[in-house]
Amino acid sequence: MYIYNITTNVDESIHDQWLEWMKDTYIPAMLATGKFTKALMTRVLIEEEMGGITYSVQYTAKSATDLQAFIEEHASEINQLNKKYHGKMVSFNTKMKVIHSHE
Repeated sequence: MYIYNITTNVDESIHDQWLEWMKDTYIPAMLATGKFTKALMTRVLIEEEMGGITYSVQYTAKSATDLQAFIEEHASEINQLNKKYHGKMVSFNTKMKVIHSHE
């Protein structure tokens, strides 16, 4: 199993609007690519105040092939959705391989 994590810091002036947009538009668009089986959105709890509010969304892919296919086939198009909030948010992504899970 693989995780594509996107961490985003959002300006407080657009926070509420952005959060609803993530839930209603962005995350469903990511899942609609068919490359991910689920998404988990969390708020990052930061000890030091750096401004804005930070979230992490973890998209689970069954295989490295699915993750790579997302990057090659869909990432550029999906990233265009973020233009709506240009200058009010900053994101970075991390690709991870799950080694072990206790459930």
